[in-house]
Amino acid sequence: MSVSSDLVKQLREATGAGMMDCKKALDEAKGDIQKATEILRQKGLAAAQKKAARTASEGLIGSYIHMDKIGVLVEVNCETDFVARTDDFRGLVKDIAMHIAAANPQYLAKESVPSEVIEKEKEIYRKQIENKPPQVVEKIVEGKLEKFYSDMCLLEQVFIKDPEQKLKIKDLITQKIAKLGENIVVKRFARFQIGEEISK
Repeated sequence: MSVSSDLVKQLREATGAGMMDCKKALDEAKGDIQKATEILRQKGLAAAQKKAARTASEGLIGSYIHMDKIGVLVEVNCETDFVARTDDFRGLVKDIAMHIAAANPQYLAKESVPSEVIEKEKEIYRKQIENKPPQVVEKIVEGKLEKFYSDMCLLEQVFIKDPEQKLKIKDLITQKIAKLGENIVVKRFARFQIGEEISK
C-alpha cells in the first residue's frame, strides 16, 4: 500500500526518526502508526545496543539545586561535542540531575554496589524468611535484591517524570542513544543535602 506523506510526517514528529526510516516502518506496518512506532523503537534499541561499546569522552557536567537545600552534580558523557551541545542531550542531563535530587540513589549501577553490601542485604533477607524451604528462600532473596537495586541504583530507578512508572533511567538513556546516534554514559554523580551526616 502507498503511505501518505502526512502519515510519515506524523510518525516522524512522534518518534524523531528519519523520513526514510518512518516510511519503511509504515510500509512494514501497513499504515498502522502504532505498529510502525514499535518497529522503529525495536530498530532504534537494537542500534543503541551496538553503540553502547563505543567510547564516550565528551559530554557535560550538569547541576541542579532544589530549594537551596539539595544540590546535585552529574557527569554525562557522549561521543562528540556536537551532540553535547544539543537541546536533547542537555535536557537529558538536566532530567538526570533532577531525578538524583528527588530519588537519592546511593550507587550508579548494580555493578557499583560493593559485594559486602550485597552479602549483608542477602543475610538480612534470609533471616526474614528462614522458615521457608531453601530453594524458595533463594528465589525470594533474588527478588528482594532486585528491589534493592531499583531503590538504590540510579540506572535501575524508575524515572521520576514517567507517570506510568515503567521507564527506568537506563531505558531513558537508551532512548536518547537511539535518537542521537551516539553512546551516552552517566559517569558519576554527587548529591549534597543540608544537614546530612558526612561519612568519614
